[in-house]
Amino acid sequence: MAPGRLVPTFTPAMLVSWLLFATVPMWIERVGLYQYLGVEILIFAIYALAYNLVLGHAGLPSFGHGAFFGIGAYAFGLAQFNLAASLWVGLAVAVLAAGLGGTLVALFISHRRGIYYALMTIAFGQVFWFIAIKAHSITGGEDGLLKIERLPVALGIVTFDLRDNTALYYFVLAVFVGVSLLLWRLVHSPFGRIVKAIKQNETRARFVGYDVWRYKAAVLIISAALSGLAGGLFSMAQTSAFPDVMSLHYSGYVVMMTLVGGGLVSFWGPVVGAVAFFLARDMIGALTTGWMLWFGLFFVALVLFKPEGIAGIFAGLATRKHKTTSAPVSNPQPQER
Repeated sequence: MAPGRLVPTFTPAMLVSWLLFATVPMWIERVGLYQYLGVEILIFAIYALAYNLVLGHAGLPSFGHGAFFGIGAYAFGLAQFNLAASLWVGLAVAVLAAGLGGTLVALFISHRRGIYYALMTIAFGQVFWFIAIKAHSITGGEDGLLKIERLPVALGIVTFDLRDNTALYYFVLAVFVGVSLLLWRLVHSPFGRIVKAIKQNETRARFVGYDVWRYKAAVLIISAALSGLAGGLFSMAQTSAFPDVMSLHYSGYVVMMTLVGGGLVSFWGPVVGAVAFFLARDMIGALTTGWMLWFGLFFVALVLFKPEGIAGIFAGLATRKHKTTSAPVSNPQPQER
């Protein structure tokens, strides 16, 4: 998007995607899947969009992002048990706790880049994972935090129960729409353009006068906070929180979703990747327990031959079709008699 052009609040593709997601509970069981799968996909789509703010838009390789997802999950449960049995309080605490975790990490790593940045995110992720396992009196240790309730949506004069998977799906869909709108506006704001400039050439952005450290820290904090929101929703959906979600391999899942979907070239790529990941897990998993082997081979092939991901493939096909249909037809010259 060129500077100075007005950015729409949302695009037609976003609207079509939201409407398509809204129809999922109507047909998902008819195709042999189950309602809760839709909830999982939307929660991890929120998580992947938040993560892509760091990897795709800022070019910062964070490989320990599961820590923030897990902090949000634990914070939601702990807020429910110790502060108030309120959905809004729980989600707010999840966002705040993950944001504080992101702030702590950002203070130590925002002056780094490349492989050093990546290694430090892994190290901090492992630190948070270790704390979650060893702080048994707070987190429940390896047993996890159990009996987290699906709290109702209280809107003053009306309250919606979320114990049914379909009701929970539509609530998560509403959050997904809000997060995608927020991130769309953010990445197309002056802040987002500066972040992209830092991704392209950090040294040049610093020489121009931008406080690179502050922008890199801000991106990580925002991404961590929204990842915590997804974690809070996940713990409510699962009615529990476990340290596994903070582990290195869970952090790897969101990286795979983002890259497979095409998050490096498309805003909507992480959502495509989340859908592909969970469909592969359930559809290939129904045939073999080694579903991750086949998905991993697909991931390797995609990175080698089409690093733009699934979204990049569709974008390329659309561009090729547009060029074919818009190519001028040459008029034959009349022959001389």
